[in-house]
Amino acid sequence: MMNNQERVYLSPPHMSGNELKYIQDAFDSNWIAPLGPNVDQFEREVASFVGVKGAVAVNSGTAAIHLALRLLEVNPGDIVFCSTLTFIASANPILYQGANPVFIDSEPDTWNMSPQALERALKDAKAAGVLPKAVIVVHLYGQIAKMDEILDICNKFSVPVIEDAAESLGSTYKGKASGTMGAFGIYSFNGNKIITTSGGGMLVSNDQHAIEKARFWSAQAKDNASHYEHSEVGFNYRMSNILAGIGRAQLEVIDDRVRSKRFIFNQYKFYLSGLPGVTFMQELENTCSNRWLTSLLVDEDQGVSKSDLLNFLNEANIEARHVWKPLHLQPLFKGASYYPHNENKHVAEELFQKGICLPSGSGMTKGQQIKVINRILAFFTINDIYTGEII
Repeated sequence: MMNNQERVYLSPPHMSGNELKYIQDAFDSNWIAPLGPNVDQFEREVASFVGVKGAVAVNSGTAAIHLALRLLEVNPGDIVFCSTLTFIASANPILYQGANPVFIDSEPDTWNMSPQALERALKDAKAAGVLPKAVIVVHLYGQIAKMDEILDICNKFSVPVIEDAAESLGSTYKGKASGTMGAFGIYSFNGNKIITTSGGGMLVSNDQHAIEKARFWSAQAKDNASHYEHSEVGFNYRMSNILAGIGRAQLEVIDDRVRSKRFIFNQYKFYLSGLPGVTFMQELENTCSNRWLTSLLVDEDQGVSKSDLLNFLNEANIEARHVWKPLHLQPLFKGASYYPHNENKHVAEELFQKGICLPSGSGMTKGQQIKVINRILAFFTINDIYTGEII
């Protein structure tokens, strides 16, 4: 074991150096509790950056999804379609509302929601007289889904789309920002995301009335009265003014962060794509992925064990992970409906079996990335699959 070496993390926070200025402003004005000038400004700045009319800052991306489902009047017994290849936070809010998830497989080009599986699921739902109240589309690891096809299909059935853009802030699709094409978009500012507020999220939309309603609900649904008056269920979801200050400084450098992530991806691809059985996550034409995490597939038919590779990296104090386990395979969702890409191809399951995510922090040093690359090359050499040079 080599645990005495400095650990190379998957995607650690990367501070710009300007965060303390905004935090100090919060302290100087004594805006320590949730709400405040930083929150207001952060909402405006994110809305301007992605090109939407309104945004509401909350304490997590999960909270933002929950508010979006409430806005779309998802109620107990309703159905919501959701990408299956994603973190569980994409689907947990469906359960908060007492609704039932139906999981949609990925397609091989983007690893995101399969339009053909989605269309098949919607046709079945219409035939059964139970169309979903919403479709949650996840943009995985920064790569945006095939939104033209997905929106055309959903519009045909008059079903609204929520974009789970938790991993894809800074990505674009045919000139449009991730999270701005559906009825609602959500972002996450968790510590591992491309920009962070330590913990936090945001709901965005061009429906300003809906955004104001979400803002009302997120602050305990306090009615406009001289005393504490409450007519609706509310939530304690608002973002702290201190954390919003961190977010403002982070947003100032997001273009740099995207460039860094993309450079890291391209370096991995340059040195590793020639290895037998190794293929990288593609980038759809006319899109720009923020490459939040560099993700690749390892074909075990070439004599390489994905699990052995992950263990080999961990022994060198390098954090690498499996891609997300599909939600339709999770014990929590046992028995939930699921639509594969086609009857003979379960894309998300194949990606889970073959996929790994490599360290991709925007603050990653050249030395750290060389360490990861050389460790992977060494693994293939030891297994008599690679005979080239170590860099």
